Amino acid sequence: MQKGVCGGGRAGLALPGLENPELAEGGRDSESRGCTGVSCAYPIGRSVFISVVFHLITVVMEAPPVTMMPVTGGAINMMEYLLQGSVLDHSLESLIHRLRGLCDNMEPETFLDHEMVFLLKGQQASPFVLRARRSMDRAGSPWHLRYLGQPEMGDKNRHALVRNCVDIATSENLTDFLMEMGFRMDHEFVAKGHLFRKGIMKIVVYKIFRILVPGNTDSTEALSLSYLVELSVVAPAGQDMVSDDMRNFAEQLKPLVHLEKIDPKRLM
Repeated sequence: MQKGVCGGGRAGLALPGLENPELAEGGRDSESRGCTGVSCAYPIGRSVFISVVFHLITVVMEAPPVTMMPVTGGAINMMEYLLQGSVLDHSLESLIHRLRGLCDNMEPETFLDHEMVFLLKGQQASPFVLRARRSMDRAGSPWHLRYLGQPEMGDKNRHALVRNCVDIATSENLTDFLMEMGFRMDHEFVAKGHLFRKGIMKIVVYKIFRILVPGNTDSTEALSLSYLVELSVVAPAGQDMVSDDMRNFAEQLKPLVHLEKIDPKRLM
């Protein structure tokens, strides 16, 4: 999990028991490639982790479907603004060169992550989804648990997809714990790519690899002949003006890549 990639920076997650960092287990930074939501600066303790998971499950599975209201509760109330696109393998170098010129004056970071998607079925038609990921090239980095809310696609004045995003660092037994809670793994993959920054914007260019043998990240194959491109910003709810900056930046990447507001439901 690449240091310095977290869209939420080093913001602490306001959770019970974490007002004093000494109450948390460990003390490693939680920043990572996939941390596009709120991050916790310290891996959380088991009791706090349980309360977070049950809070998310309660919000999503017991409450009526909500499309325009964010998850509430301290610093959890953060939103991810997202634009997505893709570029063919043979155009990758041209895109990297363009991003080097447009983004902040620093070398792009690389990442190699293993991500597992867990489902918990309830009374609602849609299962509750949590994502667990770890870095494969950063020894000692913590696991991360990530929740992504339903996208808010109704407001056509927004130039980006908007959804709730919560990301916390955990101990290494995260996957075992999720299984004990009744989750089942739906699928897993490896993501390898580059990350750039432009102010508060984060741009990741990466390829997804299918895992041929479950649990064996050494046995993979590329899922396609293209790279995914994601432009994202994490900000408090209501900061819709960031989508204007994202649109302006996306215009500068044309015609190499067309970043769009994509509804994931249309891809299912």
